Amino acid sequence: MADIVDTAVQAGSFTTLVAAVKAAGLVDTLKGAGPFTVFAPTDEAFAKLPEGTVETLLKDIPKLTQILTYHVVSGKVMAADVVKLTSATTVEGSTVKIDASNGVKINDSTVTTPDVVVDNGVIHIIDTVLIPA
Repeated sequence: MADIVDTAVQAGSFTTLVAAVKAAGLVDTLKGAGPFTVFAPTDEAFAKLPEGTVETLLKDIPKLTQILTYHVVSGKVMAADVVKLTSATTVEGSTVKIDASNGVKINDSTVTTPDVVVDNGVIHIIDTVLIPA
């Protein structure tokens, strides 16, 4: 099995996320022991951001790091556990809202593929980039 970063690279639909993780210097962290739960936005999710947002963030590493760590929760939180929660504290320090009343939403993002198990945690694929308040 692969770790979070290798899995994202192999999937081929997370090139923006992988580039952002590399730019923010978070590769070693996300290849570390963890475990981590990552809400991973697809390339399509990044494409929904206003034009120029990704390019701007790649030049603002502190802001980029804040946004990326807002997508990570410490521990391995499987979908069966996520649906019992109403919120979760992210590695960034703030909280994401969880609504499992109709599918699973993390803030305004929908989990499209849950429980992609990796060596150092679990990935839940989401359709919208999470932005901390």
